Amino acid sequence: MDPEDRPPATDDAVESTNGACDTDTDTDTIDDTDTDTDTIDDTEDPEAFVGDPDGGDRDGPVADVNPDRSEDGLLKRFRRDNEGPLMWLREMLSSVAIVLLLGLILFGVSGVWPPMVAVESGSMEPNMEVGDLVFVTEPGRFAPDAADNDIGVVTYENGQAADYRTFGTYGSVVIYQPPGRTASPIIHRAMFHVDEGENWYERADRRLHNADDCEELRNCPAPHDGFITLGDNNGQYDQANGLSEPVKADWVTGVARLRVPYLGYVRLIATGQAKPSDLISVSTGVEPRELGTESTSPLIDRSESTPGTMIGTERTGFSLRFDSSTVAVHG
Repeated sequence: MDPEDRPPATDDAVESTNGACDTDTDTDTIDDTDTDTDTIDDTEDPEAFVGDPDGGDRDGPVADVNPDRSEDGLLKRFRRDNEGPLMWLREMLSSVAIVLLLGLILFGVSGVWPPMVAVESGSMEPNMEVGDLVFVTEPGRFAPDAADNDIGVVTYENGQAADYRTFGTYGSVVIYQPPGRTASPIIHRAMFHVDEGENWYERADRRLHNADDCEELRNCPAPHDGFITLGDNNGQYDQANGLSEPVKADWVTGVARLRVPYLGYVRLIATGQAKPSDLISVSTGVEPRELGTESTSPLIDRSESTPGTMIGTERTGFSLRFDSSTVAVHG
């Protein structure tokens, strides 16, 4: 058929053609939209959201999934709470830390552990009382010029010559533990030093033993080198009444330096060696126990008191609000 004989295109055909073109155009537009969507997906960073990192619901509230944040909150409560279990735990730990710190400081100064001992008997009265807490140093530390030995102990004899006094009278007060003794260590005054085999009867104060000669006096002649010791409130030497042989230097575990009234009752009450009523009684000036007859020991001068000593039921000195590790000692 010749082209001239062909029928003219109808409007329907034109519209169909235009529709096809429109469809293609729309398709391109949809493809562009898809491309834009893909672009948005590519720019998303899951780690930029605090929430579900696997692509969960990111439009909801942000969850507190950071464990450090929870720990910070607990730590802040522990530091700032003024009531409740965290407050009690904080106060308890603080108290323990303070006591340990003070104990370490005292240990650094004294060189012995424990650096304090609690007096449990009255054999050193009135210069040391039951319930006193006594600060001690290792033998040889802070040795005075009057000491003539390696452990820094000044005997009563040498103290008289040098006018060296501790705890109310001449000489050093030592803490010693004889071999085989299972009871508490002993805290008594060093009176004089003897050599092995020495007849020390003539050097002894006859008021402090009941012997007529060396043969009747216990530990005479001296079985070895050592100190003759005495409780200030006792009527006999420790070596005369059989409490101990002459005290060797290596039996001495410490030298008494300072005492704190009453504070030793903390340990004595905790170990059952004293009752709370005992502390109440002595603090109010009423002794809870009978002291017996007044001591005739020549070491005790009841006519005057010295700072830090006790006369009768009156106690002088100072008190502290803390305690450290202690052991009880037999006065």
